[in-house]
Amino acid sequence: MSVRMREGHQGTGPGAITPDGCAVDVYLRLGVGIEPDVIESAVPPGASLLELGCGAGRVTEPLVERGFAVTAVDESEEMLEAVRERVPGAETVCGPIESLDLARRFDVVMLASYLVHTAEHSERQAFLETCRDHVRDDGCVLIQREGEDWHRNVPRERQDPSGCTVRILSADPVGDGVNSVVAEYVFPDLRWTQTFRSRPLSKAEFERCLGEAGLAVDAYLTDDGTWVRARPTPR
Repeated sequence: MSVRMREGHQGTGPGAITPDGCAVDVYLRLGVGIEPDVIESAVPPGASLLELGCGAGRVTEPLVERGFAVTAVDESEEMLEAVRERVPGAETVCGPIESLDLARRFDVVMLASYLVHTAEHSERQAFLETCRDHVRDDGCVLIQREGEDWHRNVPRERQDPSGCTVRILSADPVGDGVNSVVAEYVFPDLRWTQTFRSRPLSKAEFERCLGEAGLAVDAYLTDDGTWVRARPTPR
């Protein structure tokens, strides 16, 4: 089945590729890092949690195991099929984040995977407004943002717990403050690549975008500032 790719996005390698260039099989194989620990330490035990852009459930699974009531959202049906297989305790919703309307609110809304760095300003604001519309007034929004040197410190690589070598090969300007980023995922037996567009955001720009969506930073949760807890502001 052919997939219409998003502009500037591309993926190579075996198996299904989503419109933003992600390979489903890569996210089935990748291990989980510190994300569950960061999330668990930042929110109340047993909270209801809306996970926007859940992928194949890499983080969904440990969150459900730790007692959170997770509703997992992704625009890729292939990704959600993987979530249903590995995390039967999670509710799944297929659809784009920017137009999501579940008509209910959650203790926690999570926008991870650096989605806040989408190239289009209007899409970013729609993502953040979806977060604001779905979080309880006394709840919080958890956002994962890029590190300050993410686009300058290239090429670089890290070893994933799964045994995969994850490389960021390049981050080249394509205009209007946006970079085209090429990532490579090398397992002992297979290799994938993903090309995607990302917009670097300074801390001030990031906080301004939050404010425009009715959110405000409550705390930077990690020393590198990549995980943030925001609170809804009065409408």
